[in-house]
Amino acid sequence: MPTLYSIEDAIDHVLQEIEGPIHLGLPLGLGKPNRWVNALYARIRELPERQLTIYTALCLGRPQASQGLQQRFLDPFVERVYGDYPELDFLTDLLRNQLPANVRVEQFFLQPGSLLDNDQAQQDYISSNYSHVARDLNDKGINLIAQLVAQDPEQPEHFSLSCNPDISLDLLPMLEARRAAGETILCVAQVHDALPFMGGPARVRRDRFDIQLEDTEYSTLFCTPNMPVTLQDHCIGLHASTLVRDGGTLQIGIGAMGDALTAALLARQGDNAGYRALLEELQGGHWAAEIERIGGLDGFSEGLYGCSEMFVSGLLALAEAGVLRRRVYPELRVQQLASAGAFDSEGRLTSVQSLLNAGVPDHLDANTLAGLQASGLLADTLRLEGTQLVLPDGQRLSADLRDPATQVGLQDFLGRAGDGVVLHGGFFLGPEGFYQRLSELSREQLAAFAMTGIRFINELHHDEALKRLQRRDARFINSIFTVTLLGAAVADQLEDGRVLSGVGGQYNFVAQAHALDDARSILLLRSWREVDGHVSSNIVWDYGHVTIPRHLRDIVVTEYGIADLRGKTDAQVIEALLSICDSRFQAQLIERAQQAGKLPGDFQLDPRFCDNRPERLQALEQKHGALFTEYPLGSDFNREERDLLRALTWLKRRFKLTEMLELGKAALEAPKPEVFPRHLARMGLESPDGLREEFYQRLVLAGLQATTRE
Repeated sequence: MPTLYSIEDAIDHVLQEIEGPIHLGLPLGLGKPNRWVNALYARIRELPERQLTIYTALCLGRPQASQGLQQRFLDPFVERVYGDYPELDFLTDLLRNQLPANVRVEQFFLQPGSLLDNDQAQQDYISSNYSHVARDLNDKGINLIAQLVAQDPEQPEHFSLSCNPDISLDLLPMLEARRAAGETILCVAQVHDALPFMGGPARVRRDRFDIQLEDTEYSTLFCTPNMPVTLQDHCIGLHASTLVRDGGTLQIGIGAMGDALTAALLARQGDNAGYRALLEELQGGHWAAEIERIGGLDGFSEGLYGCSEMFVSGLLALAEAGVLRRRVYPELRVQQLASAGAFDSEGRLTSVQSLLNAGVPDHLDANTLAGLQASGLLADTLRLEGTQLVLPDGQRLSADLRDPATQVGLQDFLGRAGDGVVLHGGFFLGPEGFYQRLSELSREQLAAFAMTGIRFINELHHDEALKRLQRRDARFINSIFTVTLLGAAVADQLEDGRVLSGVGGQYNFVAQAHALDDARSILLLRSWREVDGHVSSNIVWDYGHVTIPRHLRDIVVTEYGIADLRGKTDAQVIEALLSICDSRFQAQLIERAQQAGKLPGDFQLDPRFCDNRPERLQALEQKHGALFTEYPLGSDFNREERDLLRALTWLKRRFKLTEMLELGKAALEAPKPEVFPRHLARMGLESPDGLREEFYQRLVLAGLQATTRE
């Protein structure tokens, strides 16, 4: 059992036991014990002779706006939603470029977009595939790890790694090997009262940790509120949802496009007629052959299995709706039976004949019987004596499973496979409602969601035969922000070298899609963007950096359709991407490809794809409004905040702050304040004080008039 320490005593112990530089590993995202980390950081700041390097990822800080309208919108929302969440002091200093000389922070994934202009963070970024992070951190000599854990009074010998077994499960054995060789390595755990106790692989013995903080953490868990799902996002999700095959495997990422995909899958299951009607108008049958070959339009009779590094709220919503329900099993023998159709939807063995159909030997021997009993598939009250099975009442049956009498006699002794799960996830992070729903699940319900190490999820190596059976018809669906006409994709870094977020596990999943039979990588892309009133294409001829090289190109989906790039020639790839490109940019892209000799001089794009314009999609939105919900998975924003967020986004996209003439015109055309009194009160602009606030008020009113829905 770990020794109980106060926060300060734990720091004293660490400083005493680790004599040289401290190499601290912290989980990405939610699993950091922030108060203890802050106390350690404060102590090290006052000890310039001690060196501290923090290795982590996705350091979470409250959304911030420096001034103006965004600050007026954010401050009350942040206060309400993030409550007493303790900020990471080292992150605050990093953002201000004020880290002390004896402290470094190295991250392998950044909170998206938050550190683009921070030189120190950019210089200390580590580019690693997610599945390689444990190896890389161990090589750096980590000698201290600290993590939030969950506890269950009925399981006093164990902790749950809960939200973050991802790196820890892979790293702990490496640390133990180094400790056995004589190195000093300390592991710190702090219980967080709000974290659910996730069992399975995430359940570890308490003695894996040396130090347990005696104070349980009760502060607000950091949440990521659902952001609005735009028309672009919804159309992308609809197209992608047609490529998911019933009975298959699903991986999705966080963000509005992932929420849109979830909403489309829920509609495919719950409103199949409406779903099909919308798709017919959206697609016009253009990708019918691809959909039939790769996915489908019917509801999910067999259900999906989730294999996703991130357990997002959308996956929980799919499980609640009965879409995510195909169970997989940790033992190869049991999974072989499941894959052969030997179980019903609850994992119960359907018949003795189903064992034979799945390849179980005709004649039961002692080892086979023991294996089936250990897996719960046959009652442990059965005994084998020679060539006969003995039932509890003494009745004897032939051990030949083909014998009709044996098949009938064993029907009441068939059992249910244990340990079946509908999802393997590496970490979770999401809105407050997601945590609440997890906390309300029973132990049995939680057991269907297995949190585990990232190498299990992101790689096929180790237990490859088992994983191949589990991950049938896998669809690995992730987002990108740019794709070149030759099929290279960009998701993590700008072409000038600045890191937006990180490669994470995207490359892992793309490579896996090419290695697994019948698997596909599907990359989601908004075909165009608008910044400061300037519209540009996200499908480009070339880009100075790639995340996914073009030789791994597979499927790209935009709001305009589906481009299947696998195995295509360069000219075919270009044509497929032009077909899902916004028509405002097609001509110039065709010209670039022709100049490079990649398209013939007389190339003409199929006329069916020459009306890829937002106006066509907007008409569909008006007609099928029920399937274009702005927050399909719920929202932490109240009604006024949803309206204001839409208005502020409109202002940001349309105008630069330097374009005062255009801003002034918009302000002059704004409606009267009494049209939106609650919205102005929410922004503190109901009674503007001075010219600046009067101008702010007019801008907000203009944005509300342009974007507020009935």
